[in-house]
Parts: sequence; structure tokens; C-alpha cells
Amino acid sequence: MTIRSVVAGVGSALPKRRVTNDELAATVDTTDQWIVERTGIRSRYIASDGETTGSLALEAARNALDSAGVGARDIDLIVLATATPDQTFPSTATKVQAALGIDDCIAFDVHAVCTGFLYALTVADTMLRAGNARNALVIGAETFSRILDWQDRATCVLFGDGAGALVLRAEEGDRGILATKLHADGRHNDLLFVDGGPSTTGTVGKLRMKGREVFRHAVINLAAVMNEVLEGAGLTAADVDWVVPHQANARILDATAKRLGLPPEKVVVTVDRHANTSAASVPLAFDTAIRDGRIKRGDVVVLEAMGGGFTWGAAALRY
Repeated sequence: MTIRSVVAGVGSALPKRRVTNDELAATVDTTDQWIVERTGIRSRYIASDGETTGSLALEAARNALDSAGVGARDIDLIVLATATPDQTFPSTATKVQAALGIDDCIAFDVHAVCTGFLYALTVADTMLRAGNARNALVIGAETFSRILDWQDRATCVLFGDGAGALVLRAEEGDRGILATKLHADGRHNDLLFVDGGPSTTGTVGKLRMKGREVFRHAVINLAAVMNEVLEGAGLTAADVDWVVPHQANARILDATAKRLGLPPEKVVVTVDRHANTSAASVPLAFDTAIRDGRIKRGDVVVLEAMGGGFTWGAAALRY
């Protein structure tokens, strides 16, 4: 039998503070109508003092462990995707490891911005299938509110904070991750980036984006990589029960679904509630759709994302 990485449990976490468009409009030159028409976003969650990428990741991890019925000490691999770590080093994954009471396991961060969770999932899947670990925590967690320019209404209205996590278990059988596909093209750095860093400015910097160009690349790249991963899994679009996309913009979600010929009712959408939570958005949306009963055991699910770099990728799995 084939060894696959099976999704044994899911979990997520959001900051306590929910910020609506109207509340944001009190301090930013924008309106609820302007934001909704252009993005589909109606609210987002913003981390308060004391809430960090690490604390959100830890809460999501604990919820995923509970969902899987797995003890923390059974975990021998933690891969955490984030572009907003608690510290430059050590990795936020090691902070989660320590808080869970795990004395020794493989633990590290992955940085591929909004595609980070797909990169982390692929790395964990490869390590599980190779026998380097048996049970893995794969986490996407962000506090993007800390790197936003709140005077730039074109970007600050788009993002929120949160975390999502999966427990993967190496098992024989037909369920689990069927195929993954990743890409990167660093020539587009100036379209979506943060204007700071330890070795350049010595500051964290703020997010900068050329939205129109990003939109165009996103629709083309996401449709292409989803076709690639379906081919790799031996599936067609007709076999897909659910698509869980990166929650960047409602227009991107609609355009990508149309390119693939997928009905909108098969696409999980949470961008209206959570906004763009970068590496957290895919596992956060996945957990939401499992908890509300949409995604059921045995369903074929495609995850996809694109982020700064550019990076983009997809994964096909049988839940």
C-alpha cells in the first residue's frame, strides 16, 4: 500500500478583536462600499497587545491536536509558515514546540508569504512519506497588521491576522495528500514586497503592492497550477468536491473558478469575514469549511495560493 500524509485533525485561531469596514473607515480614508465592491471583504481580525503570531499558532495547533485526538508528545515534526515571525530568530515553530511541552522534535519555519502554507504542507508531506516523521503539525500563522501602512488605503484594508493548523499522519491507504505543485518567480519582487529587512534597512518595513499587476498574475498562475496538481493526482476538475483557495480577494476567487470551469458553490470563501491572512488563510478557510460541515471525509479538496516573490502552489488531497 502507498504511504500518504492523511489529515487527522484541523484547527484555527483568530484574535479577539474583530474590525469591520465601518470601524476602519473611522481612521482610514475609505468606506464599507469601496472595500466590499473591490475586494468582497467586510471584516477582519486584528491582533491586540499580547497576541502574536506565536500565540495564535499555538492556539490553532492545540485545536488541531484536539481534533485529531493526538497528544502533543506524539508530534515529531512542526513546520510553521509565516512572514511575520515573533523574532528574527529563533523560529516561531520552536516557540510553539516549547509551549506544547514537546522536548524534542523537528521544528522550523517556512517563509513563502501567502503561499507559505502550501510550501510547509509539501515539505511535511515529503518528510512523512520518506519516513523522517510519523505525525506532523503544519501551521500557517500571521500578524500582518504589524507590517501594514495604515495610511495606505489600497493595502491596509485587505489584510487581517489569524492562524490555521493541520495534523498530518503517515498512513497506508487511499486518503491523504495526492499531489502537490510549487512555483516561484523572483523577477516580480517589486509588485508585492515589504520595504524593510534586517540586512537592508534594519527595520521591519511596511507592505507595498501594485494590486492590478498582482491580480493579473494571480488569476493566470493559480488556474495553471491547479490544472497541474489535478493532472499529477490523476484527477479532473469534475472530480473536485471543494476548492479551498488563498483568501486574497473575492474577484480573484471568482476569476480563477471561471477559468477552471468550477461552479462558485464548490469554492470555499471566507475572505468576507477574515480578509487576507497570508499564510494562515488556506488552513483557516479549510478548518472553517470542515467545522461547518461543508467538507466531509472522503471529499476531494484542492488547496491553492499565491503570494509575494512571486510564489504559488497547490495541493490535491482526499480528506
